Amino acid sequence: MKLVGKIAAVTLLVLLLAVGIGYAVLRRPDIPYETLEARYAVPTSHFVDLPGGVRAHYRDDGDPNAPTVLLVHGFGDSFLSWSPWIEILARDFRVITVDVPGHGLTRAPAGWTPSVTGQVAFIEQFAAVAKLPPFAIAGNSMGGGIAWRTTLAHPELVRALVLVDAAGFPNEKQAAQPFAFQFLGSPVGKWALEHLETRPLTKASLRNTLLDNPLVNDAFVTRWVDVQRAPGHRRILMTAVSGDGVATPARLAAINVPTLVLWGEKDPLLDVASSRKFGSAIQGATVIVYPNVGHMPQLETPTQSASDADAFLKRAFAR
Repeated sequence: MKLVGKIAAVTLLVLLLAVGIGYAVLRRPDIPYETLEARYAVPTSHFVDLPGGVRAHYRDDGDPNAPTVLLVHGFGDSFLSWSPWIEILARDFRVITVDVPGHGLTRAPAGWTPSVTGQVAFIEQFAAVAKLPPFAIAGNSMGGGIAWRTTLAHPELVRALVLVDAAGFPNEKQAAQPFAFQFLGSPVGKWALEHLETRPLTKASLRNTLLDNPLVNDAFVTRWVDVQRAPGHRRILMTAVSGDGVATPARLAAINVPTLVLWGEKDPLLDVASSRKFGSAIQGATVIVYPNVGHMPQLETPTQSASDADAFLKRAFAR
């Protein structure tokens, strides 16, 4: 019995040592904001301080006197994913791309908790401090959800709405999530994302989201991983967004601005059926579905999606 006890003790010690070594090897500390700003800020980057301690980062491109278009990214993403659209839209519009708290280069105070109400309030506060005139708002995924909610909450701010694979409607026919998404949604996965190296899982998730698009290369994955390691970002990303965020035909019927709905036919995260639901619920909305495109048309079919948005926005601002 003593021998069995010694073996068990040695085995436990070895396991604890292995866990300790694994943690030391895989642990990834925060990256200082100063480092990330030097690495990813662009010549048109700006920063503004908002009420409550948020320091918002945004990019401001195009003619400052032209009609304004505000672009809002999706969950875990940043302003960088709108670069292909900026090249086209900035020819005729002032294009603002902003990082939501917990994302990109925007700094949030300790304890900042994501919520539906807070995200909409962030857009309203940002627009006020940055002195934006009434604008068109476009959003992808989570950013699409923020866009339609902002349109409902602050109709005085919004001239037109563009939803790109937007969050809102529950999925009815969504396929089973790949292991990477299931793992990151578990308590262990959330802890791992906050503390450990998640590059392989992030790459797998992005390749699934973008249908194995070749743009998901090492540099692309590095950017995603880096900005998520800004101080406080990983905690925010792993905190469930609170509030009533579900879209319904009755809620959306109150939207009365020109609306364009863009969607990837093979979006593995948000069912393409949602595009028709948005289109039916919002009076006069135009729906365009892109064949063989996943969750981020602004990256997967950048020229076509940006051109469609550009033509729509010209018509909307001409009204």
